[in-house]
This record gives sequence, structure tokens and C-alpha cells, in this order.
Amino acid sequence: MLKSNFLNSNNSLVLKISFVAFFFLCVTPFVGSALALLFGIGFALCLKNPFEEQSATLSKWLLKISVVGLGFNVDVMQVIEVGRSSLVLTIVSITAIIGLGEILTQLFKLNRNTGTLISFGTAICGGSAIAAMAPVIKAKQDEIAVALATVFSLNAAGLLIFPWLGHYFELTESQFALWSALAIHDTSSVVGAAAAYGPVALAMATTIKLTRAMWIVPYTALAGVFWRSEERASIPLFIVGFLLAAAINTMLPEYKGIWDTCYSIAKELLVGTLFLIGAGISKQVLKQCGWQPFVMALVLWIIVSSVLLLLIFDGIIQ
Repeated sequence: MLKSNFLNSNNSLVLKISFVAFFFLCVTPFVGSALALLFGIGFALCLKNPFEEQSATLSKWLLKISVVGLGFNVDVMQVIEVGRSSLVLTIVSITAIIGLGEILTQLFKLNRNTGTLISFGTAICGGSAIAAMAPVIKAKQDEIAVALATVFSLNAAGLLIFPWLGHYFELTESQFALWSALAIHDTSSVVGAAAAYGPVALAMATTIKLTRAMWIVPYTALAGVFWRSEERASIPLFIVGFLLAAAINTMLPEYKGIWDTCYSIAKELLVGTLFLIGAGISKQVLKQCGWQPFVMALVLWIIVSSVLLLLIFDGIIQ
């Protein structure tokens, strides 16, 4: 009995040390975004994440810090220009995706709240949008969990598949930045995929995605009217931090060396964050998705991604 407990204790310690070692390996320049995510998924499915709660919390904070740090490589005037020039595209695309999601929710006979959360997450920015919308429509915990698990699984797929598809279709970095920012759900996967594609793609995709994420507030406010809810969402603080970092980078160019260092650290932290995010995809999470929400989300995602890619190819979206 004592021997068994001792062996179990040793195995647990080895597992924890291995997990920490993989994390620190991922924050080195030797591991890219896709590989870090695969390491995390592989570790969770084959060995089990020994720090499930801690890594989930840490990944959220590291993602926010990473996104803020990426702002030190962006010109704030570019952010303003992106927001101004994409105003009509943003409103039309978000509204169309949410509308299509409602149709598919009816077609797949999904719970309305679950379908709404998946549609909203697909239209704007994945988990952040789902978290903001949930209290407004009075979603239950199981509905939130299913929506998050479904979008979470597709995020992982997007980070791995999109760079490969981008090269296959010979997209420029600018085209890929636009496509990934509009078609991939979460900010983390958009940034990870764009980082794997190139530096221009990374800067553009991050700016476009975060500009789009600001639309959480007006759309949740509109949903509140339909659902007669008193809950209101606010702009996530990490978006404000990104804008401040971009402003500092723009107004104080004489400290470019410092801002470049902050940006480089943020890029490596993001890769480590993707390992933690991947490690959150357990067998239980995959089971929780269920086939109907997952297929509905997949069909919605394929339609949205395909239409956006065709519009980018035709030059209608630039």
C-alpha cells in the first residue's frame, strides 16, 4: 500500500514536472504556435493535464498580456484606419453570420441559447463574445459550457489548418490576415495562425480581430433589447491595453528598442499560452460538445470561411 502510494506520488510529480518543462519549452523560439498547441492537446489527451484549473486561469491572463504586448508593434493610426474602413463590412458580416447561425440553430433543432452563443462566438471573437453574451441572454452553465467547448475545438483546428490552406491558395500575408481575422473564432488562434504565416500577417490580423472585438458591446446591447435583459457587456480591458500599447509605440518612436523587446516577449508568451489552451482540450471537453452543436458550428464555420475566402479572392473584401 505504501509502495503503491509512493509510486503514484512519484508519477504525479513526474507528470507535473513534464508539464512545466513543456510549457517553458514552448516559450522559447524553438517551438512555433501550431506545435505548441499540438503539444498541449497531446499532453492532455495522452497523459492528462495535472494543472487543469491553474492552467485555464493562467492561459486567460497570459493571452491578455500577450495581446497587449503585440500592440507595441502596431501603429495606432492603422487601428483607426482599419476601424473606419471596415465599418460597413464589420456590421454586415457580423449580422449575416448571426442570422445564418439562427437558421442553422433551427435546422439542427438546437437549444436557442446554445445556438445563439455559438453564432455570436463565430461572428465576433469566440470565447470572449460567448462570455459577454451569456448573461445577457440568461444562458445556463451547461449551455455556456457546450458553446465554449465547441468553439474551443474549432479554434484548435483553425490554428492548424488555416496557415496550410493559406499557403495552398497562395494568399499574400495581407489576404491571410484578413481571412484569418474574420473567419477564425478566438483572438488567440487568430494571432497564433497569423504568427505562423508571417510578421505582416500577425500585425494586420491582430489589429483587425481586436477592432472587430469592440463590436461585442453594441451587439450584446442589441441582444439585451430582444431578450429584455438588464445585463450589459463592456469592452474587454485587454483591447484597451492593446490600443494604449499601439499609441505608446506610435507617439514614442525613440524607444523603439524597448517596444520591440516587449513585442518579442509577447510573441513567445503567446506560444506558451497556446500550449496551455491546447492542454485544456480533454476527453471530457470533447464529449461535452455533442454532435449536434459541433456539426452546426462546423457547418456555420465552413460556410463563413468559404464565402469570405471567395470575397477576398475576388477583391470585394480588401
